[in-house]
Amino acid sequence: MTWAILLSYLMACMALACTPGPNSLLVLSHGARLGWRACLPTIAGGLLGFAAVVTLALLGVASLLQQQPQWLWPLKLLGGAYLLWLGWQQWHSDAAIVANKEAKSQPLARFTQGLLAAVANPKVLLFFAAFLPQFMQPQLGFFEQWAWLTAGFLLAEGLAELLVAISASVLRPWLQQHGRRFNRGCGLLFMLLGLGLPFSG
Repeated sequence: MTWAILLSYLMACMALACTPGPNSLLVLSHGARLGWRACLPTIAGGLLGFAAVVTLALLGVASLLQQQPQWLWPLKLLGGAYLLWLGWQQWHSDAAIVANKEAKSQPLARFTQGLLAAVANPKVLLFFAAFLPQFMQPQLGFFEQWAWLTAGFLLAEGLAELLVAISASVLRPWLQQHGRRFNRGCGLLFMLLGLGLPFSG
C-alpha cells in the first residue's frame, strides 16, 4: 500500500471516528462517571468489535447480506434491542461519581459493552463494504491489505475514543450536581438509536 493511499485512508478514518455513534456515547458515559482510565476496557472492546466488522466486510459477508436482505432485518432488531437495553441501564444508573476502587471493578463488563456496541449495527458492516474497496490495491495480497486497513481504522478510532474519555473526565465535578440528568440524557440517546436502527434504510 502506497503512502499516499495510506495517508488518504487515515484521514478518512479520522473523519469517521469523529462521527458520533453508540461507542463514542458509551465512552462518554463511562468517562464522565468512572474516569478515563476505567474507559480503557470499553475502548478495547469496541476496537475488537470494529476489527471483526472490518474483517467480515473484507471477507464478503456484507455482500452476502446485500444478496440475502431477509437476514438484515433480524440483525437490526437484535442490534436495536441491545441499544435499548443499554439505554435502559444508563437511564436507571446511579447518578453519583464512582470511587476509584469501584471504577477498577468489572472491566470485563465494560469490555463486553464496548464490543457489543461496535457490532450491534449491521449497517456498519455494509458501510465498510462500500468504503474499504476505495483503498484496496489488486496487486497486493489479502492479508497485507487486511492488516493495513484494520490497523489504520483501529488507530483512528482508538485515538478518537481516548480523547472522548479524557474530555469526559472533565465533567466529573459537574456530575456531582447533575449526574442524574446526564445519565438520563445518555440513556435517552441510546434508546433513540435502538428504536431507529430497525427502521433505518
